[in-house]
Amino acid sequence: MLLIPCPFCGPRDETEFRYGGQAGIAYPDGETTDGEWAAYVFMRDNPKGWFHERWFHAHGCRTWFTVERHTVTQEIR
Repeated sequence: MLLIPCPFCGPRDETEFRYGGQAGIAYPDGETTDGEWAAYVFMRDNPKGWFHERWFHAHGCRTWFTVERHTVTQEIR
């Protein structure tokens, strides 16, 4: 079981949250090619180790926030 620390509600079970993907992805601006849009929509990092992610507390305070999670050990800091 993964406990996710909501900044407003405290540690909660992962079933209360919805995964929002990789944090820090810049939205394309100006003239954008199809290849650039495809990269924005589909291409994400997939590291072994620490990774910044967005989470939404759907069954709580309904807040978006960023956590740093280790993709192998599931540790959150």
